Amino acid sequence: MTYANALADFITQHPKLFVLTGAGISTQSGIPAYRDANGHWQSPPPVQHREYIQQVSVRQRYWGRSLAGWHTLRDAQPNPAHKVLRALEAAGYIELLVTQNVDRLHQKAGSQQVIDLHGRADQVACIECNYQITREEMHTRCRAMNPHFLTPRSAPRPDGDADFETDFSAFTVPNCPHCGGVMKTCVVFFGDNVPKTVVYSSIDALEQSHALLCIGTSLQVFSGYRFNRHAQQIGIPQAALNKGVTRADDMLDLKLDADITNTLEQTADLLNLQWR
Repeated sequence: MTYANALADFITQHPKLFVLTGAGISTQSGIPAYRDANGHWQSPPPVQHREYIQQVSVRQRYWGRSLAGWHTLRDAQPNPAHKVLRALEAAGYIELLVTQNVDRLHQKAGSQQVIDLHGRADQVACIECNYQITREEMHTRCRAMNPHFLTPRSAPRPDGDADFETDFSAFTVPNCPHCGGVMKTCVVFFGDNVPKTVVYSSIDALEQSHALLCIGTSLQVFSGYRFNRHAQQIGIPQAALNKGVTRADDMLDLKLDADITNTLEQTADLLNLQWR
């Protein structure tokens, strides 16, 4: 039996899925993943929430590098894997899609029942008064306040910045124009917590589902792994389609260590989905 046959059978047997996606589903769209197939960091870990809030130097580095890297997320387009999940939802197979990604590619592909577990990278908000602007506007302000700051050609990173180092000490970071507070992307940084309302609504949907399907995630971060633990506690079957190990391997009823896009394309064809 092929990987696609196994996944198609799993979906047919459990036609009301709670789907959890991670960075591996967006790599074909040009967005690099955080971890390799062994679950190890491929580059230095992302910025920590507390450090960003407390240290001006961290914010200077974050926004300076973002000027060089944001276009990777901004310009990324859904790939066939996103389109297959849209088609699965349209065919009634998906109860809820929860993504750990902040790239909004599921929404661009047309999926409707989506929760952005870690927020969205295209919006920026004041941590004090919640004044909001787009990421594009924040970058426009950064460029206006730092006309002599040069961004070199550099490798993009998963979270919308770029992989380069320079002297950021003279970089001016715009504060909130309303209250002077710290402006931050509407993303749950490492060390911060997913809002409880998001967690509770996701758990409710999981409990209404027939099975949990994880795609493109090693589940190393607890915010996603909690769904595997809860599924195990309430006896919901679990499957994962991911290149390499996952933290939940010992919980899975079906583990597919296979190419994500090809497997989903073939699965969609087996299920006669209109996804192209």
